[in-house]
Amino acid sequence: MRHNNGIRRAALATTAVTAVAAAVTGILPGTAMAASTTTSTPPPACRASALQVSARQAAHPPVGTGTGAAVVRFTNLSGKTCVLKGHPTVAGAGNGSPSHNTPLKVTPTGRATTVKVRPHGKAWVKLTFVQVQGEGDGYCKSGKTPKAYPTMVIGLPRSGKHQVALNDGVWAECDDKVTVTPVSAVKPS
Repeated sequence: MRHNNGIRRAALATTAVTAVAAAVTGILPGTAMAASTTTSTPPPACRASALQVSARQAAHPPVGTGTGAAVVRFTNLSGKTCVLKGHPTVAGAGNGSPSHNTPLKVTPTGRATTVKVRPHGKAWVKLTFVQVQGEGDGYCKSGKTPKAYPTMVIGLPRSGKHQVALNDGVWAECDDKVTVTPVSAVKPS
């Protein structure tokens, strides 16, 4: 009999714990908890062919006469939401060709997060270069020769490489270095 009382007490305690858990979770006693059947699949990465890419000089560049800083805009031309994430790669397109490019040393800033880009939606990155100084041909503080490119090749993880010209000039920079922000849903200045 002693064993039966111990078993009965354990069963009552288990029942009480189950009732409290059911009250907290909203599940009625005696009903089975079903696994959720609604799972949402995240949108795929934006394909290179789905993106229209444009660039303009930033409103607030560092002091100098080169490009200084540029804002690159990615517009989703597809009919479906897709995602962009990460920091871009950047290369100067020699002779205007992506196959003859000069990769720049990229210094990433900020933490990359996934940006959902709806159809006709936009996302941005900001590129800040080592600025060309002076007038005319200009000079680099480092003593290296400034470089000018008609286009840059901007790469995004899982979303291809895009050759883009500035809408207001050529890309001019020193030292083949660039600081980049991650893809953002907020337009930088």
